[in-house]
Amino acid sequence: MSSIPVAETVASLMPRAKAELTELVAFRSVADFDQFPKSESEGAARWVADALRAEGFQDVALLDTPDGTQSVYGYLPGPEGAKTVLLYAHYDVQPPLDEAAWSTPPFELTERDGRWYGRGAADCKGGVIMHLLALRALKANGGIPVHVKVIAEGSEEMGTGGLERYAEEHPDLLEADTIVIGDAGNFRVGLPTVTSTLRGMTMVRVQIDTLEGNLHSGQFGGAAPDALGALIRVLDSLRAEDGSTTVDGLTVESSWEGLQYDAEQFRQDAKVLDGVELIGSGTVADRIWARPAVTVLGIDCPPVVGATPSVQASARALISLRVPPGVDAAEATKLLQAHIEAHTPWGARVRTEQIGQGQAFRADTSSPAYQAMADAMAVAYPGQEMQYAGQGGSIPLCNTLAALYPHAEILLIGLSEPEAQIHAVNESVSPQELERLSVTEALFLRNYAAS
Repeated sequence: MSSIPVAETVASLMPRAKAELTELVAFRSVADFDQFPKSESEGAARWVADALRAEGFQDVALLDTPDGTQSVYGYLPGPEGAKTVLLYAHYDVQPPLDEAAWSTPPFELTERDGRWYGRGAADCKGGVIMHLLALRALKANGGIPVHVKVIAEGSEEMGTGGLERYAEEHPDLLEADTIVIGDAGNFRVGLPTVTSTLRGMTMVRVQIDTLEGNLHSGQFGGAAPDALGALIRVLDSLRAEDGSTTVDGLTVESSWEGLQYDAEQFRQDAKVLDGVELIGSGTVADRIWARPAVTVLGIDCPPVVGATPSVQASARALISLRVPPGVDAAEATKLLQAHIEAHTPWGARVRTEQIGQGQAFRADTSSPAYQAMADAMAVAYPGQEMQYAGQGGSIPLCNTLAALYPHAEILLIGLSEPEAQIHAVNESVSPQELERLSVTEALFLRNYAAS
């Protein structure tokens, strides 16, 4: 059966896709209910559930997961004896950060310079729309040749593990022959890419206390131990002089074999300021896909405006540590906590608390599903061959699914190419990528059914 009608159908559906993504982006579905109303996430979950019902999905359900969020599930039966494919995306998003820094409102999808801007447009509400487009294209061109399960997670960005624990408690729910994770991205716009590895992650909150209360810096400074100063010393110990991550006992010299990332291109993608050096050693691919990376996500301390001349009694920080495949995230957490405690100066009291964790992932790229995806991408992206790349981010559910369903083939595709600026201000999605990847997914499902 020709692929041309599929591509034509997807093209005709793009205005509808934009309208739907506009509706979905409008929900401020950040799964941090101290910052954003829970009703916003619940509204986005209901939107996804209604969309699945409209496409004929059965057993559509809002799953109350152990972390207090909802994931959306649906099942669409295919022909008798067909294979089962699970399609994954998440509807929760990162906080918008400084809304005033956005060129257009973060929760209003806005077209500008050929891209659609809005929080979640690429990561990963666009992934929900991609799945819907692919299924609609197949329905209009001979039908969907596989059984389809869809799961849309509600707390992926928080790393709180609700869906992982729910899946472990209901192991039959998400079982499939192949799983397509729609939460990755092409190496660059127009270059079809599957993500073959994901770094794992851990997040640790650290608090340092030195005094019963703040003291006048003129009267006590110079002898009274400064908690903020102690915290700065701890955080500095996590990096070598060149910026490489240095956590005691953690391997830092792994190398990436495969698609390489040109350093100048990386500077442009990351928007590194002129004259500022890249950090770390080895190739860029080594640094972002194959080696651990520590990031200080936030510090609780007095702001400059309004600060008083005081020695600080307490200080806190939130630290993220990304780890490559082959490094156990739980062990990395222990090493990070031990490092923090060992490098806390002056006998200061230190407490660490893990608040999120996800294991690294490595796909089996020799499986038949990868050939079906390569063939689909060759059609959707004429003249291009499928590439394999790593991903510095983590999707904790991947390892849960791999453990629950060891026979399943897992593929990662998606809309989060570098220009998308996911997690940053002015996140956007390329509508051309949305269209081509929707065609890719539709053709993949057809190819895989015939394999």
